[in-house]
Amino acid sequence: MIVIGYSGHAYVACGILGASGIVVSGYCDHEEKKFNPLSLPYIGSENDSTVQEQLRHAGCFIAVGDNHIRKKVYHTLQSVDIQPVNAVHPSAVIAPHVQVAHGNVMIGAGVILNPFSVIETGAICNTRAVIEHECTVGAFAHIGPGAVLCGNVHVGEGAFVGAAAVIRQGVRIGVNAMIGMGAVVVKDVADGAVVVGNPSRKINE
Repeated sequence: MIVIGYSGHAYVACGILGASGIVVSGYCDHEEKKFNPLSLPYIGSENDSTVQEQLRHAGCFIAVGDNHIRKKVYHTLQSVDIQPVNAVHPSAVIAPHVQVAHGNVMIGAGVILNPFSVIETGAICNTRAVIEHECTVGAFAHIGPGAVLCGNVHVGEGAFVGAAAVIRQGVRIGVNAMIGMGAVVVKDVADGAVVVGNPSRKINE
């Protein structure tokens, strides 16, 4: 398995893959990293056709925390018929009737996914996040460590929910919205809005 991107988020992804029994054999990035804590070989850029052939045969996971960059890399790989795998930690609790897309979804250690939740392509459910019943985490969204989505929450594509944030049941988080760390969100959040605090308030778009 080859990871694409090699910084903090990639270290977590490598840990998840390793815990699942998957050996990470190298990394791709725009250039070789001077700091290489996992001593992984540098493969090259994922945009190089020779490297793409390696990705096709070895398998790959896009280990990039930035939602927009992860989406861009995913569609670049899709355009040359490379399908990234999922990274799911064995300690995650995934209830029956949960739908997890097959395409670069990351589910971290201790995550709980409850019945009829939907996790779409490229989404991240980070360490110990709780996704309650009938929630949807949109494509390339990121649910931060310890965040809680109560029932029937919808998180739009590309949105970011910060660590330890709590989203009340039935709330909709808009496309590319950003929820600050520890925020308590009790009403819908518009596309592109940035909200913080308890109760949450909008500070920017």
